[in-house]
Amino acid sequence: MRRLFYFFVVVFFVFASKPLWIGAVQESLPSVLDDLRSTVDLVKEQAKNFSSDLSNQPNQEDNKNYKAPDLKAPHDQLFSIYNIELGESKAEVERIIGKPKRISMSEYGVNWETYHDHYHNFFMIAYDKNNKVSGMFTNQNLISSSIGIKWGSPKALVKEKLGTPETYIRKGFVRYQINSKGEYDVFRHGESVITVFYDIHDGNKVTALQVIDDQLEENNPTFYAKPSAALEKGFEYQLFDLTNASRVNHGLSVLKWDERVAETARKHSVDMAQHHYFSHENLQNQTPFDRMKHDGIAFTVAGENIAYGQFSSIFAHEGLMNSLGHRENILRKEFRYLGIGVAFNDESQPFYTEDFYNN
Repeated sequence: MRRLFYFFVVVFFVFASKPLWIGAVQESLPSVLDDLRSTVDLVKEQAKNFSSDLSNQPNQEDNKNYKAPDLKAPHDQLFSIYNIELGESKAEVERIIGKPKRISMSEYGVNWETYHDHYHNFFMIAYDKNNKVSGMFTNQNLISSSIGIKWGSPKALVKEKLGTPETYIRKGFVRYQINSKGEYDVFRHGESVITVFYDIHDGNKVTALQVIDDQLEENNPTFYAKPSAALEKGFEYQLFDLTNASRVNHGLSVLKWDERVAETARKHSVDMAQHHYFSHENLQNQTPFDRMKHDGIAFTVAGENIAYGQFSSIFAHEGLMNSLGHRENILRKEFRYLGIGVAFNDESQPFYTEDFYNN
C-alpha cells in the first residue's frame, strides 16, 4: 500500500489484533504508517518426518545461573548500559564483555554489535569510525543512570527526571511528528537522543532504552533507511535476538533460528512489499499455515506476526510486545522455532514477518 507524505509523518502502532484458533485471521484497520497483526493456529496432526536445517542456534542452558553485573551510576553520561557509556572504546568494552555474539547492519549505516550470555545480559552497541560507542540499546535489567531511572522504573519518574518528551524528530529539513500512543518517549539530552520504551501491560514501566549520539543519528538523514540486502538481514537477526531476550525476561527458553521457515516468512514479506498489501492471507488466499505446509514445514502448533512501517527492528519488536496478540505469540512457551523475513517496498518501508512453530 502506497503512502504519500511530505512534511509530517505520524508514527504510531495499532494494537487491536488477537490470535484466533483454527480460523480466519482477525482483521483490523491499518494505521497511517505502521500496522501489526498476529494469528495462532493449533492443528491435530503429528510431525511428519521433518528435520529442520538450523543455523545461528543459541545454546540452551536453562539451568545455569546467570548473574547480572553490579550496575553503577555513569561517570560522564546520563545513562549507561552494562556500565558502558557513550564515547567508551570498543577495546575497553570487549576487554570487559568479550567479543560480540552477532554483528548486523543497523538503520544508521553502521553495525549493531550484540552481546549476551545465552540471551541473558543482552545489549547492543554501535561504534563510530573511531571505534567509540555511539549507540546503545537493551531490553533487560542493565540500565543505570545518574538520576535514578532504571529498568522497571515507572513512566512518571522518567518524565519527572527527563522533562517533557520531544514531539517531533527532525531529519534534514523535515520534521516528523511523534505519536507513540504512550509506548515510548523521546528525549534530547546534551548531544544524544534518548528513547525510553514502556511496557503498557505492566504498569507503564521502563522495559527498554536506546541512546544514540547526535552524529550517529545524523547518519540516517531520512525517516526510513536506504534499503539493502544487508539491512534486511540485519533487521531479521535483530528481531530474532530481541525476541529471545524478551523470552528470557519472562523465564522462557530461547527459540532456535530455522532457515526454512525464515524463507517462508521472507517470501511473504517480499510478496506484501512488491504487491502493496498487508495481510496474513496472500493474494492466492493462502494462510500462514498453508505457506508453511507448502514449504515442507511440519508443525503441531504455529503462529505468525506481521508488521510494517516501523523504521527499525527495535521499534517493531517493542510495538509487538505492547500488543497482546503479538505478545502471546512471542511468549508462547510451546513454540520452539522461529524464522523472520524482512523486505522493503518502493517507499523504503520495511515489512516484517515472524513465523513461529513447534513440531
